[in-house]
Amino acid sequence: MSDQSATRPEDPAARPRRTRATEPAAGLQPGVAAELGVGGGAGAGAGASGAAGTSGAAATSGGAGAPVRRRGKALEQAIFAAALEQLTSGGFARLTMEGVAGAAQTGKAALYRRWPSKLELVLDALGATLPLPTDTPDLGSLSRELTQLIGAYCVGMEAPAGAAMRVLMAELDHESGEIFKNFVTGRLMEPAKLAVLTILRRGELRGEVRTGAATPLVADVALAMLLYRSKFSREQLSPEFCEQLVQEILLPLVRP
Repeated sequence: MSDQSATRPEDPAARPRRTRATEPAAGLQPGVAAELGVGGGAGAGAGASGAAGTSGAAATSGGAGAPVRRRGKALEQAIFAAALEQLTSGGFARLTMEGVAGAAQTGKAALYRRWPSKLELVLDALGATLPLPTDTPDLGSLSRELTQLIGAYCVGMEAPAGAAMRVLMAELDHESGEIFKNFVTGRLMEPAKLAVLTILRRGELRGEVRTGAATPLVADVALAMLLYRSKFSREQLSPEFCEQLVQEILLPLVRP
């Protein structure tokens, strides 16, 4: 009996298959083939993954036009700056949390987690940027001390935060206006009044202020003049105005 296995035709299914993944990439250099994901088997796949990972990292870590990722204090400052800029340029009614988030390059949800409303955001932004020159160094002169203090407030009220305050004064409704009034009183007016009173009482001890003239009402005069000019006058709170306020109003009120 002859051996049939020797003469049996070969079964095509038994032949080892060559897949596209194991075929050499004809005409391509190995590095190019790896980037395109063809040829080279597992090595090519690893090369393609490495190239993709490198490309993704470059896009997120400093590619041209990539968003700036801020955190902590830097993010807070960016949010406050965006809120005040949108407030002064478009008004309180047109200010949106979405617009602030976009300008600060953060998510809207991050804002709402900390500030439930845009008014609370704006008040926090003002509180962080408004000047609070309560330091009243003894310069040996009532005139010099008052001029320095009033001048510092004038500079602050001409800054973006001061401009934002004027916008809020003009736009807020009764309920929101009450919240804003309480903020201004606690954050600006009361500390400023205390600073002016400190200077006047020190001047009284030096004999530059008549006895009994260092009162809260006199201190209110300086602040009232600043707010009046800031809100109702188009003239700037210039250094010249601050000097006039001290020399022509405050000093004549308290001199012996």
